[in-house]
Amino acid sequence: MDQEYERRLLRQINHQNLPRETHPTKCGGATCSPLTVKSGDRFIPTRAGSNWSINFHYANENCHSPSQNHKAKDASTESGKDTVAYAALLRNELLGAGIEAVAEPHVDDRRQAILSQSSRSLFRYTVHTKKVPFDSDNEVSPYSLSPLSNKSHKLLRSPRKPARKISKIPFKVLDAPELQDDFYLNLVDWSAGNLLSVGLGACVYLWSACTSQVTRLCDLSVDGDSVTSVCWNERGSLVAVGTHKGYVQIWDAAGGRKLTSLEGHSARVGALAWNGEQLSSGSRDRVILQRDVRTPPGAERRLQGHRQEVCGLKWSPDHQHLASGGNDNKLLVWNSSSLLPMQQYSDHLAAVKAIAWSPHQHGLLASGGGTADRCLRFWNTLTGQPLQSTDTGSQVCNLAWSKHANELVSTHGYSQNQILVWKYPSLTQVAKLTGHSYRVLYLAVSPDGEAIVTGAGDETLRFWNVFSKTRCTKESKSVLNLFTRIR
Repeated sequence: MDQEYERRLLRQINHQNLPRETHPTKCGGATCSPLTVKSGDRFIPTRAGSNWSINFHYANENCHSPSQNHKAKDASTESGKDTVAYAALLRNELLGAGIEAVAEPHVDDRRQAILSQSSRSLFRYTVHTKKVPFDSDNEVSPYSLSPLSNKSHKLLRSPRKPARKISKIPFKVLDAPELQDDFYLNLVDWSAGNLLSVGLGACVYLWSACTSQVTRLCDLSVDGDSVTSVCWNERGSLVAVGTHKGYVQIWDAAGGRKLTSLEGHSARVGALAWNGEQLSSGSRDRVILQRDVRTPPGAERRLQGHRQEVCGLKWSPDHQHLASGGNDNKLLVWNSSSLLPMQQYSDHLAAVKAIAWSPHQHGLLASGGGTADRCLRFWNTLTGQPLQSTDTGSQVCNLAWSKHANELVSTHGYSQNQILVWKYPSLTQVAKLTGHSYRVLYLAVSPDGEAIVTGAGDETLRFWNVFSKTRCTKESKSVLNLFTRIR
């Protein structure tokens, strides 16, 4: 029983049992006991002050409760789906909702909201003058031994989509000695040719997902330098290496030779982003340089908008806009024609390193803040308006969208060091992965879009299967799976 209703019921009972009016009577000069007018032996409560929206949540179920997000997280489990099916069954029998199938909690949230708004109220009585035919869906057959309606029978017989299971254990773990625990660096990237590049100390190593062979691409210790960022071009043939001294080196991965070394920065280069044949680099000197690797060194565009170190760079899928994040808590959006940012977002309260453009919705940009912010925010860069935001509870280090579904993965640092998979736009957590003992600072997605690799200061690289191809057939195999078969 609802506690508020129980307290109100007890107050009414006490009010009914109180003595109404006492009149002292004299009996032989002495005062006798007062005469009390007692009520009857039946209690009939008054319902004038009852609040049915409190007593029966079905009468006002569209109101959002504080525990709604917690229920949404548990809805993807088997017990959560059983709860949803049971609630739909009660709605059919008590409210006549006519639900024939259980909707997926993450996919059909809006449709469920519309359905709940159009459902009948619990205390609305109507008289049906039109005779309902016997074979109607709402009619119960006189030969049926079940008290449930036909709609409820269809609901119970409706096929249920198997729950998506994401393994909580990485399918591969590699040692990465000297992998730096520095929030402002980007030392891991996965190429279209299925090669993983990792910056370890002064060296860049390439790990092949085909053969598991490891090769050393370069060693900067000869020049007294170290690796601060790595980034593959779109074709996966060239890898850019940013250094602590401010150089950007372009290497041919197949030939294992350095093609060029670009100058221009006066401090370490912690962020790199390719756009076709153009390479953008962000540095601690607060400058973003854009250069075409086909032209001689010296031809460059200088973008100056950040007041502190640039730690995040990402080009949009249409190659028209560049998003940059800095230690000044700013998120800037640049176009290819102006030297000034076209948009500036200042809602984050800490450094913005995690940046990701959505491949499914044009102009949708996601960003994450550092330890003092911990928020995941979404922006409509077409209109310049902020969209949803959620507090993740810990430092956001990296973001990446799924290539096949409207989901994204985020890696986190202080204080939980976890990996979260989110459903967009509901922002419900699909999975939570743990295993790293330090901040999960590095993230890269496999070329087939199914697996991710994460790196942390615990000097390990962990491979996870988090995304799935929703529209692929059983015969089609991912590139990573084919390579695994060969091994």
